[in-house]
Amino acid sequence: MSKLVIVGTVAFDAIETPFGKTDKILGGAATFIGLAASQFNINSAVVSVVGGDFPQKYLDLLSNKDIDVSGIEIVKDGKTFFWSGLYHNDMNSRDTLATELNVLADFQPVVPDNFKDAKVVMLGNLHPLTQLSVIEQMNETPKLVVLDTMNFWMDSALDNLHKVMKKIDVITINDEEARQLTGEYSLVVAARKIHEMGPKYVVIKKGEHGALLFNNDNIFYAPALPLEEVFDPTGAGDTFAGGFAGYLAKTDDFSFENMKKAVIYGSTLASFCVEKFGTERMESLTSEEVNKRLQQFKTLTQFEIELT
Repeated sequence: MSKLVIVGTVAFDAIETPFGKTDKILGGAATFIGLAASQFNINSAVVSVVGGDFPQKYLDLLSNKDIDVSGIEIVKDGKTFFWSGLYHNDMNSRDTLATELNVLADFQPVVPDNFKDAKVVMLGNLHPLTQLSVIEQMNETPKLVVLDTMNFWMDSALDNLHKVMKKIDVITINDEEARQLTGEYSLVVAARKIHEMGPKYVVIKKGEHGALLFNNDNIFYAPALPLEEVFDPTGAGDTFAGGFAGYLAKTDDFSFENMKKAVIYGSTLASFCVEKFGTERMESLTSEEVNKRLQQFKTLTQFEIELT
């Protein structure tokens, strides 16, 4: 069975949107990635760190989704990473109210021995040197390394980000980050410049406006599925990444044509994530629901036309 290593945060979030607010709930990039990837019946492992305040029920939730949690370090006298945010009415912009690194400040990831031969590695948003250390722990070069990053690392660790980008195959970032990384407003030109930094494939996420996939001169666009209600966008990008990487690990096909399908799976799963707060929707998601929504995507994007 295919193996996928997922590295990133397992955390607490506290979220306020126009639809309501939460106390501390389960969050973190690796959590959302893992829950999305669990839809593909693959062997996946989450590598992360939590404090002694992290409930066992959350670890059990991941385990019950057949996600290996042996790579999640528990620092008994430490506190789990915490993020709090307030979303504005447009749900695209938000204010960060609190970021408490806690045990994440000294995190040194350790890949479980039985996953060091994984063909696919998904590097969630972390310090670039932390991401690089995971690649270096693998027994051999994985077939596919996917990296997610953010503008914070472009501001504070750009040289190290360039180092890890030379070692990866796919980068997933949003449009604002692509422009910052390259200094180019055109996303087509930005993608070309990012290719030159190392990644063969560039995925640029545009939130409610879908996602773009670039590979040399090939471009693919996937829209976001129009939804009646969006309760909480937190984790949508990570859910996209988990669907993308999970599908590729399952199919063991890293061609551009199959990447296009992976983008559609990622977009489909992200459309579920935003329907409820935190991980709630992803916890109960069934394969039947996913297949039904995939059909909606197909209907949304397919058409026949006679060229004259």
